[in-house]
Amino acid sequence: MLKVGIIGFGTIGEDVAEAIKQGKAGAAKLVSVLVRDVSKYESAKEDASVLTEKVEEFFAQRPDVVVESAGHEAVRKYGPLALTQGADLIVVSVGAFADDQLLHQIKAKAAESGRKVIIPSAAIGGLDRIAAGSVGEMDEVALITRKPPQAWYGTFIEQQVDLAGLTEPYLAFDGVARDSARQFPESVNVSAALSLAGIGFDKTKVKVLVDPTITHNTHEIVASGRFGRIQLQIQNTPSARNPKTGYIVAMSIVKTLRDRTSYLVIGH
Repeated sequence: MLKVGIIGFGTIGEDVAEAIKQGKAGAAKLVSVLVRDVSKYESAKEDASVLTEKVEEFFAQRPDVVVESAGHEAVRKYGPLALTQGADLIVVSVGAFADDQLLHQIKAKAAESGRKVIIPSAAIGGLDRIAAGSVGEMDEVALITRKPPQAWYGTFIEQQVDLAGLTEPYLAFDGVARDSARQFPESVNVSAALSLAGIGFDKTKVKVLVDPTITHNTHEIVASGRFGRIQLQIQNTPSARNPKTGYIVAMSIVKTLRDRTSYLVIGH
């Protein structure tokens, strides 16, 4: 049985926990969830028994794999610790790796402990092909992310443009993935995953648009190289509880967990 620990119990963490409970993650068992304040989750009922705000209690359950779903700071604070405690680490907030020093530290800890750092496809597709293509020469990797206005409330974009009155797409960012990952820590982790799979943070081109003409979070990927060319468009249904993310993110994590104990692995 694969013992799973989750850091963060927001939309993604809750969805992953529920899927594990329903048996959708294969032979996996949720043993602990690390949160900042347990009192905020009094309505969690049966999940309350696994909730803790104490780091030592979390790792005392000896999880085989830790799922980070709590943001960039959680990657910095708990990522190296999870690896040294003997767990593999699934990183959702992959934009944290735009910090080269942190990425080097995490990779070094994984090597020292003999554990793995796993980045699920999450909100985008095609990572397997791009990662395979990067074995040879690659000419281009570009991403265009579009999200409806409701996905941008509570972000700095709200100060740049009237989200409620927007009638046409607004270009919020045009640059490289290193900058997009830092400016949009909750919304454009996909650019970081794409960068790590392909040609790096400083060569991956990114555009981010607030688009009132769409209802789904949309990602368009273009990549070319020795392998050929890929052009892919993905439309994700936004989570009703948090429109910044889509249901597919938790689904991708659950699939990653299921693969750990499955005898047949597809698209790995």
